[in-house]
Amino acid sequence: MSERKKLTKMRNALRSRKPRFIRQESWRYKRVKPSWRRPRGKTSKMRLKQRGWPKTVAVGYKVAKKVRGLHPSGFREILIHRLEDLEKIDVNAEVARIAATLGERKRIAILERAKVLNVRILNPGPAKKPEEAEAEEVEAEKTEAEKAEAEKPEGSEEHTSEGSGGQ
Repeated sequence: MSERKKLTKMRNALRSRKPRFIRQESWRYKRVKPSWRRPRGKTSKMRLKQRGWPKTVAVGYKVAKKVRGLHPSGFREILIHRLEDLEKIDVNAEVARIAATLGERKRIAILERAKVLNVRILNPGPAKKPEEAEAEEVEAEKTEAEKAEAEKPEGSEEHTSEGSGGQ
């Protein structure tokens, strides 16, 4: 079995043993949300780890260091900001995620380079080629011009009659 499959199998086994940590009394009151908060009460049964009460967060539930931070596919995620970052990726163990702050031009360049290097991109998005982008801009300008013409009604100039006894 490959190293990646072993790691994902290990992660799934560890996850199955970990309980779902919920906030004390969240099942009793609607206003208390189930997101984890540490019980701090003096007589708190949960803090005292009494039987029958939900488990509290502890170091022993931590996932193995090798498995931590892996993508569900079993690869390690690398955040890409520049083309140079793409060159450093190990294709057999890592996958790339393009940073959200990147513009369209750099994103297209990174996608093209990733194809050449055979690097898997997790968020390719609806990237367009430069020709398609230009065609869309021209089309958008045409539709704006048509809308502007449609808004100008023909012959709708306001006529005021002077002899009608207006006040």
